[in-house]
Amino acid sequence: MPNDLDHVRSLAEQDSFAVVTTARSDGTIHASVVKAGVLDSPISGDACIGFVVAAAARKLHHLRGSGRAVTVFRHGADWIAVEGPVQLVGPQDRPEDFGASQLSRLLRRVFVAAGGTHQDWDEFDRVMAAEGRTAVFVTPERISGNS
Repeated sequence: MPNDLDHVRSLAEQDSFAVVTTARSDGTIHASVVKAGVLDSPISGDACIGFVVAAAARKLHHLRGSGRAVTVFRHGADWIAVEGPVQLVGPQDRPEDFGASQLSRLLRRVFVAAGGTHQDWDEFDRVMAAEGRTAVFVTPERISGNS
């Protein structure tokens, strides 16, 4: 899988917008677009897909319910999908001994891994906290694509 994640990383560097699909409680699929990238999980230390969602986002509700997601990256006709269980780290989903300052640093790490930059990190932290942002990590169980 490391070679596949290298391919994901390559696609994310070209276009860090990805489609995330989650399952609703009735089994239907919810899809949305996020900025995502490859980084190491703060829980397991293994390479995974990371993105950030707001507390009010329906996808966060679905992720809590199903515990799984598929993230699809593409550039031109080249695409790759990463499917697996999710780990959530946020104001309502904080691992034991994970403080607010650690959450701020983690949200910054995910944002940068997804190609983001910011002029004022203090403002970034304030907005992330105000919106109740949660970091989502998809552990690759299945990777498929067209290349």
